[in-house]
Amino acid sequence: ESVSLETPDGGMIIDFDPEAMEGQAAHDDNLAEFIEEGELRAVSSELVSAYESDRDSRSDWEDTYINGLDLLGLKHEDRTIPWDGACGVFHPLLTESVIRFQAQAIQEIFPARITQEKQSQADRVKDYLNYLITERMTEYRSETEKMLFSLPLAGSAFRKVYFDPNMGRPCSMFVPAEDFVVSYGAADLTTCERATHVMKRSKNEVRKLQVSGFYLDVDLPNPSPDTGVIERKYNELTGDSANYDMDGRHTILEVQADLDLPGFEDTDKGEPTGIALPYVVSID
Repeated sequence: ESVSLETPDGGMIIDFDPEAMEGQAAHDDNLAEFIEEGELRAVSSELVSAYESDRDSRSDWEDTYINGLDLLGLKHEDRTIPWDGACGVFHPLLTESVIRFQAQAIQEIFPARITQEKQSQADRVKDYLNYLITERMTEYRSETEKMLFSLPLAGSAFRKVYFDPNMGRPCSMFVPAEDFVVSYGAADLTTCERATHVMKRSKNEVRKLQVSGFYLDVDLPNPSPDTGVIERKYNELTGDSANYDMDGRHTILEVQADLDLPGFEDTDKGEPTGIALPYVVSID
């Protein structure tokens, strides 16, 4: 059943669901505003437990990766084996190979310059994308270079392209493998049951996203230290140390998962099917 309304200028508005309730969630709304707090806590607890299980299932890869970072030769080690003062320097062959791969790949992805002749041959979409990633998405090249350095070391690297409401434009972020956790046994991201992006955001960044409606506007707990074993190894190699008194970043788990949420069930002929639907859940 539908209702049609004629407008003063002779047009017509057709409402296909005149009985829809006010306050009903639209497709792109933040559903956390429509779900009871108890249900949100239950979903959060379930997903955090699943994330920790996914992370534990890849512990062997983390150990192998950490051992590989030692072979980069970025830090001198004081050794007592086989004798005191033995040489503690690794040959930088692995580092040289990584940098060579990074340099060759970035030249293939990004031409040295875009000539007028090439621009005239490009169609409208190519022109726009070239403008977008070189002029508007100023982080695109640097994030790509970081990704290409990490890829040969970790074996996997990820790029996240999304619309940032704070910047008002698309953004491209390099996501290192250690910050992207997938469910055990996943064959590919298309059929993956659950994928978690571990993000670090400052208090001000989170607040901006709360005010914009992207995150739920609730009081957040104080940030707590959450440094993974790979991040600690990075800090050891670079000589950095975490200052938790000054580092007020929140750890946000952005989980893409299939869920059967009460009030938002998949239905067939008006009856719930029990099929879980895809959602993105952000958890502090």
